[in-house]
Amino acid sequence: MSSLLSRVKADSLTEALSRAESEVAELAYQVEKLKDGGDGDENLTEIEERYFALKECAKKHRCSVDELPKVYEDLSQKLRLITHRDDALAELHKAVAATREKFVSLAAKLSAARQKAALKMSKAVNAELPDLKLDKATFAVSCIKGESEADWGPEGFDKVQFVVSTNPQTPPGPIHKIASGGELSRFMLALKLILADGGSIPTLIFDEVDSGIGGATADAVGERLARLARKYQVLVVTHSPQVAARAGSHWIVAKTAQKGTVITKITPLKALKEREEEIARMLSGAKVTAEARAAAAKLLESHAA
Repeated sequence: MSSLLSRVKADSLTEALSRAESEVAELAYQVEKLKDGGDGDENLTEIEERYFALKECAKKHRCSVDELPKVYEDLSQKLRLITHRDDALAELHKAVAATREKFVSLAAKLSAARQKAALKMSKAVNAELPDLKLDKATFAVSCIKGESEADWGPEGFDKVQFVVSTNPQTPPGPIHKIASGGELSRFMLALKLILADGGSIPTLIFDEVDSGIGGATADAVGERLARLARKYQVLVVTHSPQVAARAGSHWIVAKTAQKGTVITKITPLKALKEREEEIARMLSGAKVTAEARAAAAKLLESHAA
């Protein structure tokens, strides 16, 4: 039974191939006549016959007469794949090998450039960390080649990620899994500082970048934020007076309960006295003292543009 089915299938393929050859031959004939434009001696009847033959051929292949040469090329290619399958496959394998070789060469050059840039970036970021109270942390850019060709892509065969360790006892890991919110903000600050000349994002937002720090460290963070603000618009949510005093503009963000709902209100502080009062409140807490006001005025004066 299986032998009979195989014979039927073979006969069907042979018949299909025969039809394809016949169609290609007929189409080639019609296309050549169209390209030649006749020999100059044909009469009106012959011209009409050729015209209707071309129209019929175009209708059969669902295209316009002008598209028949392209249809002919496509059918010829398909026929070649059937009649000269081994040669066609050999050419395709050759093309794949050549493309793969070119990809590997370009990806290797890209990988080498990445490794060089990764070392430079890691060194620069690590130099910023001590002043941001991340002196026990380490930062590195990891560039690892994909284990298989399935991992390769338009951007090469490297998997690039930032890895950090926040203390000597912690093994390095992806930055988004290791660093806390405040640490992540400070790592971002260090990155933006060294990339300031090549950035394209016009606005940077830092939320609690001063979390868990104070004194000289907070002042160092504020100084670096002010440095960034020379090139970008920098928005900072902070509870640190040392950081706030470096800003060019201030807003108070406060939540209040009204009629069973919570409303967030943002109030700009335009007058110098308003800014001094808010920074004094940040320094002293609920009760603002004269000493806190004096310290706030001193902070704003020392950081005035």
